[in-house]
Amino acid sequence: MHDFLSSIHYNGWVLPALLAIPLVGALVLLVMASTANDDGTLEAAPAARWVALITFLVELVVSIGLWWSFDPAVSGWQARVTHWWIPSWGAQFDIGIDGISLFMVLLTTFLMPLAVLGSWTSVRQKVRSYYALMLVLTTGMIGVFVALDLLLFYVMWEVMLVPMYFIIGIWGGERRIYASVKFFVYTMLGSLLMLVGILYLWVHSVNPFAGPGQAHSFSYDYIMQHAMVGSHAALWLFGAFFLAFAVKVPMFPFHTWLPDAHVEAPTAGSVVLAGIMLKMGTYGFLRFAMPLFPTVALTPWVRSTILTLSVIGIIYGALVAMVQPDFKKLVAYSSVSHLGFVMLGIFALTLQSVQGALMVMINHGISTGALFLLIGMIYERRHTRMIDAYGGIARVVPMFAALLTLVSLSSIGLPATNGFVGEFLVLLGSFKTQPWYAFVGATGVIFAAAYLLWAIQRILFNALDKPENAHIPDLNRRELAIMGALTAAILWLGIYPAPVLHRMERSADNFVQTVQNGTARTQRFGMRGQ
Repeated sequence: MHDFLSSIHYNGWVLPALLAIPLVGALVLLVMASTANDDGTLEAAPAARWVALITFLVELVVSIGLWWSFDPAVSGWQARVTHWWIPSWGAQFDIGIDGISLFMVLLTTFLMPLAVLGSWTSVRQKVRSYYALMLVLTTGMIGVFVALDLLLFYVMWEVMLVPMYFIIGIWGGERRIYASVKFFVYTMLGSLLMLVGILYLWVHSVNPFAGPGQAHSFSYDYIMQHAMVGSHAALWLFGAFFLAFAVKVPMFPFHTWLPDAHVEAPTAGSVVLAGIMLKMGTYGFLRFAMPLFPTVALTPWVRSTILTLSVIGIIYGALVAMVQPDFKKLVAYSSVSHLGFVMLGIFALTLQSVQGALMVMINHGISTGALFLLIGMIYERRHTRMIDAYGGIARVVPMFAALLTLVSLSSIGLPATNGFVGEFLVLLGSFKTQPWYAFVGATGVIFAAAYLLWAIQRILFNALDKPENAHIPDLNRRELAIMGALTAAILWLGIYPAPVLHRMERSADNFVQTVQNGTARTQRFGMRGQ
């Protein structure tokens, strides 16, 4: 009974705390900036780094309790907190988690302190501003995953867009302005269409039994129950949500912003982009696009179009990655391929494929985040990302070589690593309903092995024929600590994923049932709406 009451008490404040803690850290940094020159001098940098790191570690510690407080047997929302925000609009500060959003929150709080440690020595200008933006970005990302009010979801979606724009545009590479503007325009265009769709749903979510001033609401549950739109309007609304989320995934052919943003972003920015922000697109399909418009999502031509784009993304991303001379751009294109597996699993719509899609989301965040961190570590030593600039450095930096090999094998999907579990479940579940798409998608695993194994051969195991590579220092203790945490996650999820699968099973099954059973509900509302 004591544990039960403690869980209730913890669940009552944990999510608001996770949103507030990064903002408090950002305010501390801003106060520091107002009392000292934020001129990027190294003498002023350590305090800002430590404030950011301690804030993110507190965030991680607070979030870990969600693992134990979450009840896998409960099908509804957990740790839910609801307060009126704008009562006259029917907008609420409504947040909560289920087995889907739980792991997105934990993935965010796990990767952010590692991203800070990964950029410990690489960010040397405007250090306070950099980490303040990272903290605000964290609030936006967690807000996206926990929002249960569509207006709140949109606000959080935009909140996390602005900090990343500045992170790329100020601390990025030579073409940072081009990359940041492209990232902003692509994402903003899709999100504005989504806002129109949200407003349309709000207007058409009327409860005839509600009291005055309460007939409309942005609440997710309210709109799921009361939205009444015609079949033609539902198609356009699904298109609006689809575009916003497809750009963020990114799906082929909406992916062109991704390589530029990844290559030009600083190391921590690339880790956050790949590890967390790309998952917001696939999360949007799971949480909003498909449950709100199940009839459209399951329309044969819509479903087959999205599945076709998904497998094209799997193959195309792998083939383009194979010919990249820049290792960072290679990993960026590999994300297009991996996220194609997620979309295949979601739209195959079986319990196994959806669980597999969620596992790929988690595992891609860990493995690709680790790859970007390793690229950043070697870039600090050699100041180049060109694969041909290396060759045989395993003789010089054996710890780096061992970790790069392990992380690459996990990204390929080697059994006993985290990458295998998700891709296997996606293909297993997809073969039940979409066998041809699953067969074509499975070839992406072969291509992934080709581009990553070839890359690490050229970087690590060719002849050591360049004198400048002969004296590269190996990983230091800080870098080994970062990679130790990621390696532990890779091996744990690869060898014993059962606790994770158990916690997400009920929510994954609810998603499948909601979409399949929601078709009749949407058709009924559509007739009423017309």
